[in-house]
Amino acid sequence: MRTSDFDYHLPPGLIAQTPNEPRDSSRLLVLHRALDCIEHRQFTEVVEYVQPGDVMVFNQSRVIPARLYGRRQDTGGKVELLLLRRECPGVWLALGQPGRSLRPGAKVVIAPEDSARQPTLEVEVMAGRADGVKTVRLSSEEGIGALGQMPLPPYIHQRLQDPERYQTVYARESGSVAAPTAGLHFTPDLLDTLRAQGVELAFVTLHVGLDTFRPVKGDDPAAHQIHTEYFELGEETSDALNRARDEGRRIIAVGTTSVRVLEQTAQLMLQQEKDQIAPVSGQASLYILPGHSFRLVDAMITNFHLPRSTLLMLVSAFAENEPSVQSGRELMLQAYQEAIERSYRFYSFGDAMLIL
Repeated sequence: MRTSDFDYHLPPGLIAQTPNEPRDSSRLLVLHRALDCIEHRQFTEVVEYVQPGDVMVFNQSRVIPARLYGRRQDTGGKVELLLLRRECPGVWLALGQPGRSLRPGAKVVIAPEDSARQPTLEVEVMAGRADGVKTVRLSSEEGIGALGQMPLPPYIHQRLQDPERYQTVYARESGSVAAPTAGLHFTPDLLDTLRAQGVELAFVTLHVGLDTFRPVKGDDPAAHQIHTEYFELGEETSDALNRARDEGRRIIAVGTTSVRVLEQTAQLMLQQEKDQIAPVSGQASLYILPGHSFRLVDAMITNFHLPRSTLLMLVSAFAENEPSVQSGRELMLQAYQEAIERSYRFYSFGDAMLIL
């Protein structure tokens, strides 16, 4: 298995620059693993593929305005910071540009350009790592909301008019630096329709961090090092999942982040030799590649992912199915090629896929 095995060519014009309106008007590619069969639908028609008793698991993490623009206190040079993860009160991991000049001791003042009377924020670089990640101390965290901007991915070049469109409608727990994008397709009305059909909605938290911005650069994907991300699965969700498993009902993960929470939890259960899911929180470190044995996820809703990315590897792993004559990777790349030929929209604001 090589990183190049997960490469494909995407015409730049298929990278979605703006979100669909309304949210659930996206297209939906339905991939039936066992049948090697693909259907093309609208996202609102996802209700036709769920059954009463299914448990649909959503990541309720909320994106913080993590992109900060400021100037060095000593030289006045422009600086861009991307907050990645809160380590403790006032201390964060961050990426900085220009990175080489942001050595320990450097100070950056974050202030709006239009008025000196607005709140300002001072950021001090405490340490740097070989991978470019900085440890920084903020004079106050209260200014993040007022001074920070939504950290849209670098492949989105159009300004987002409404920052809430980069949040799911059920986002509650602040902490992500990128949206769990599979959930962007759901509206309150669609969630109500699912509930009315007997689908049980459950929520977990995983704060999306650095690896969203890190491609797999080496030839061997197994040698790639992923960073941990905070996750939490509460008692209400663990009870719902245990009932579903006991009764043979399906668990449908909305997004790769929900998959990671569920499979990280399953790995902990295996290590502790437990049969029941218990409430858990901590750092998700599970790296899912083809060959992974999925223990809690029966179906998945996801977006279309970047070439050579860990997320494309994850969905390829999930597409593995013994009756199929194709590998999961081959089946996934076939689905991607068909989506390209039919001009699906890709990446964060793009269309969706349901893997059954």
